[in-house]
Amino acid sequence: MSATTYVPYNDNLEQKQENEDQIIDSVVESMMRVNTRVFDKHRHAKRDAHAKCHGVLVGHVTVYDNLPAHLAQGVFARPATYPVVIRLSTAPGDIHSDKLPSPRGMAIKMLGVDGPQFLPNRQDAKTQDLLLVNHPVIAFGHAAAYLKTQKLLEKHADDPDMVRRIVAALARGGSKALHALGIDNPVVDTLGAPNNHILGETFFSMAAVRYGDYVAKLCAAPLSDNVRALTGQPLGDDADDSALRNLVVDFFNGQGAEYELRAQLLTDIEKMPVEDASIEWPQEDSPYQPVAKLTIPQQQAYSPARRVFADDVLSFNPWHCIEAHRPMGSIMRARIKAYEASSRFRHEMNAQPRIEIDSIGQVPD
Repeated sequence: MSATTYVPYNDNLEQKQENEDQIIDSVVESMMRVNTRVFDKHRHAKRDAHAKCHGVLVGHVTVYDNLPAHLAQGVFARPATYPVVIRLSTAPGDIHSDKLPSPRGMAIKMLGVDGPQFLPNRQDAKTQDLLLVNHPVIAFGHAAAYLKTQKLLEKHADDPDMVRRIVAALARGGSKALHALGIDNPVVDTLGAPNNHILGETFFSMAAVRYGDYVAKLCAAPLSDNVRALTGQPLGDDADDSALRNLVVDFFNGQGAEYELRAQLLTDIEKMPVEDASIEWPQEDSPYQPVAKLTIPQQQAYSPARRVFADDVLSFNPWHCIEAHRPMGSIMRARIKAYEASSRFRHEMNAQPRIEIDSIGQVPD
């Protein structure tokens, strides 16, 4: 496919929703009320999303040589190797049993990244965060739908059984939860989310990001045979509350893994909207193309020091990025305030420093 068929990045690809700033403020206010209730429950502040960690890993991303011009963009512009720290998680903002099917997350922090940072207060940083989930779309794909979902979760925050049902409905494709919110999306409804092994999943950015001169969605897919063999492998009936952590720890105690980073470039703004992340971009029009390899060696994936460092000190944020990979769309714009408010609350309540690491050696063994 010729590079000329890809839609060039420009600021006009984004269009703010009506009353978007007020909607985002309402999202953050609701989120912080829930965060406070979760803190009072545990006497420890959690992330407002992806609170439960299943493993903390270090490795490196190797950008492929001889990428075509449309793929050689941003951090992938030239062959390079970046140290990374990775946090595996599940989506709810509270700690639930792994028996519950929940969306899985892979957050990647790349270190030693050159280029101007997007946020003005991060110009000394050298990191690029990629926040990925094992769905190609997000059920609440724009800020207004995000607010409806957040209000539903807040309403039932003290009813863990109801929260589990809402999360499970979203994980299975969102039909029940979305219809309760007045959102009908047949594309999302068709997505399934069985309770499978976390290491066999493919993880997606769901929303669009700038990709240098273009726009893309990103994913990390199993590459080595040992993790490809885990794709679709269900958790057994005897799975316990920490089954995912146990699987991750057992796996990396004896072996390493490889995943491939891939980019799906925007080719048609009508079929592949930037402002609604609930609409899947058709791969027949623009397939995911390989750009780099993520290598994770054998290691201890869940030591006490690593768990505390990843849960209480580290922050993963899609806006921790260089200008060439700035997030796009209203759901991403909502995350500017949401992630900042959540991180500030978590660090203050847990009396932990807010730092951005610059060396993989800062990650404890």
